[in-house]
Amino acid sequence: MTQTSWLSKQTKSFALIAPLAIFLVFFFVAPLFTMMKSAVSDPVASNALPTVSEALEGWDRSSTPSSEAQASLAADIRNISDDQLFGDLVRRLNSAKSGFRTLMTKTRNAVADQTVTDLVSVDARWSDPAFWIAVQDAASASLTDRNLLAAVDLQRDASGNIANAPEGTSANRTTLIRTLIMAGIVTICCIAVGLPFAMVAASTTGWKRQLLLGAVLLPLWTSLLVRTAAWYIILQDNGLINLTLQTLGLTSGPVPLIFNRLGVVIAMTHVLLPFMVLPIFSVLIGIPKNLMPAAASLGASPIRAFLLVLLPLSLRGVVSGALLVFMSALGYYITPALIGGAQDQMISSVIAYYATGAANWGMAGALGIVLLAATMILYVVYLRLSSEEART
Repeated sequence: MTQTSWLSKQTKSFALIAPLAIFLVFFFVAPLFTMMKSAVSDPVASNALPTVSEALEGWDRSSTPSSEAQASLAADIRNISDDQLFGDLVRRLNSAKSGFRTLMTKTRNAVADQTVTDLVSVDARWSDPAFWIAVQDAASASLTDRNLLAAVDLQRDASGNIANAPEGTSANRTTLIRTLIMAGIVTICCIAVGLPFAMVAASTTGWKRQLLLGAVLLPLWTSLLVRTAAWYIILQDNGLINLTLQTLGLTSGPVPLIFNRLGVVIAMTHVLLPFMVLPIFSVLIGIPKNLMPAAASLGASPIRAFLLVLLPLSLRGVVSGALLVFMSALGYYITPALIGGAQDQMISSVIAYYATGAANWGMAGALGIVLLAATMILYVVYLRLSSEEART
């Protein structure tokens, strides 16, 4: 093979994968990089207050800063002509120390008079070093771990050490734990329903198998929002489930199935069930069908044969399905938002709030990184299990 023909083949190969590579760069790598950058960057205060950081150098952080530092901050505030930049600055400082929202507005109005340089005379809160510490930390850092720490309810104290955030100021850690617990419960429910279903589908042939697989794949052909809306109707007090239970005399009144965790688990289990059934089914159809009869011929009961023969052989499919379901459940937003109550919202709802409600892209990016890290760890485990299964 000549060098020219080799280069021609390489060019053709690159041309084939170029559209996919461009798609991944623009729609995956670039947004991911932007999210990670927004989580660790903190340019708002340094852009809005360009001189105060230098003026506060050498300050002991325990007393009221000098008159020169106060005059520098007053000049920086006076020179902020962009209202959006000022609003971003207020949100940034208020997230570090409560009270800046009213303090900065009052101070901006006062320093419009260029003769005002003593900020303590404007508001007594400027005599509190805690407010100046927040200003100094925000103005002197273009990169910060503040958002990443806040994503798990941590912060840096006055000495720079990592400590727990004050109780009641944030519930991100609680929401993360709740997300992991709910994802785990949904995964267990999918295993309980999906394993027997996959065993039945693998034991049949012909149109029966096609019918069973079609039934479990049907949710994938329908919009997630439509499926969730259907469960919203079914789970109501006068929905199909409660009407059936009351008609059969199993309950005397409606069972609360909506706006609680039970309803969320039911709906998410139905939506994610295909991701459990298909990996298990793909493993079961590769298991020789004479193993169970052989175990029975050796005196094993059906339950013992299942526990000692079929379950160990299908375990790889169960683990792969569990990882797929768990990873998908971690990022669910629509189902908990529509069917769950206030105590059933998952971390994706918090990310949506910071992104669209509070316009705090840094916190949204930090929570996204935490969720991405958990997903990537699970995905590495899934790839490892898949590669081992391929080798065997």
